[in-house]
Amino acid sequence: TKWIFKNKKDESSLVIRNKARLVAVGYSQQEGIDYDETFAHVARIEAIRLFLAYAAHKDFTVFQMDVKTAFLNEILKEELYVGQPPGFVSKQYPDHV
Repeated sequence: TKWIFKNKKDESSLVIRNKARLVAVGYSQQEGIDYDETFAHVARIEAIRLFLAYAAHKDFTVFQMDVKTAFLNEILKEELYVGQPPGFVSKQYPDHV
């Protein structure tokens, strides 16, 4: 695994929050190309607004459904091994993730 850090800035370029993402082994990001881009499983509010505006313009029916449990609790079809990043392993519980 690898930590990716990014600073979130406001309009005047002041750092307002530090963001960290944990990327599992097998990541395909390359430093300098797409290293700062990470994927979040949450839609941005701008994308939701655009979708709803387009659906209203075209008179589409929009349904709401909960996919959180389907994504997070799905039975895996293959084995998945994840290790903790260096320096993050607990001395008291070295086998815990």
